[in-house]
Amino acid sequence: METPSDNESKQEPTTKPDTQEDTAQEAPEKDTDTDTAEAEEPEKVEKAKPEHTADKKAKAPKENKPAQKVTMPIYFVAIIVAVCLVVGGLVGHYALGGVHSLNVTAVSENQLDTPIARYNYNGQHNVTVRDVISQTSSLDSAKNDDGTYRMPTAGNTIDTARTQILQDIVQQRNIQVSDDELDQYAQQYLGTNDYSQIASRYNMDEDAVKNVLRQSAALTKLRDQVVTDVTLPAQPTAPSQPADGQQDTPTQDYATYIINLAGDEWDSDNNTWKDSNSDYAQALTDYTITNDSATYAAAQAAYYVAYQKYASARQQMSSEWTNFVNGELSKASIQVYTLEA
Repeated sequence: METPSDNESKQEPTTKPDTQEDTAQEAPEKDTDTDTAEAEEPEKVEKAKPEHTADKKAKAPKENKPAQKVTMPIYFVAIIVAVCLVVGGLVGHYALGGVHSLNVTAVSENQLDTPIARYNYNGQHNVTVRDVISQTSSLDSAKNDDGTYRMPTAGNTIDTARTQILQDIVQQRNIQVSDDELDQYAQQYLGTNDYSQIASRYNMDEDAVKNVLRQSAALTKLRDQVVTDVTLPAQPTAPSQPADGQQDTPTQDYATYIINLAGDEWDSDNNTWKDSNSDYAQALTDYTITNDSATYAAAQAAYYVAYQKYASARQQMSSEWTNFVNGELSKASIQVYTLEA
């Protein structure tokens, strides 16, 4: 089960430490959320040519939907709403050393708690087979017909070490996630807080589901603590098209929509823009806007400005979070063991 935090897993049958030690290296953040649906992208409005907004070709952020996969997305959008979250990338694939090959493909039940990796971050910590499997699925789903268990990959093992390192930081900062907060998080990113349903969907144990989601919610709180220079505005919703198809007919609804997006940039007392050089004023300079009158085209132009503001803030937040995570991972080293049959 993949989650917004990181992947954890520990394994170790008869083990030999690999002589090569992996150290963290900076890597660009990836949007790993493949289970989200594209949000409606702002339509281009010929008349609106804002000079103070971001590139018009930017794509709209993704909105999270309950995934219909066998494994839960490991990286929820922790970046707030998307992100990364789910799952769009709270942790992402940040570098924490290379990947070594593991020589066996299955382990016995008495080997589930054997360490298959060890990382050094504020002390030595082991990663076991059970840790890795439990992070992405249930033990039953990883069980073969002969009673053995599928050996986690080296990549999943390193992902688990990343997760554990970030959870160490969460504990150091005494970040807690209440049951109510957990329910809200599950509802927001998976569309339900029925944990038995989520467990069934992803072929996991209910307790494991809660643990993974709690880790992810805690990482969201951690991100909010460390990313302090950016305030992410609410993701804007596109204006509804006029029911009668008359897109050039001014209405009160479109005026209200624009004024709500513009916020302090609009002067309701004087029925005009406070500053003709502001983003919305520049973008809507060719449209007639009043307190009670605006067209659908003007609303579309305003939506474009709002979306660009949102996308720019989200990108900055993502960048700051990535820098923090990579900075912490750069302090860690990991050894992945070679397993012998």
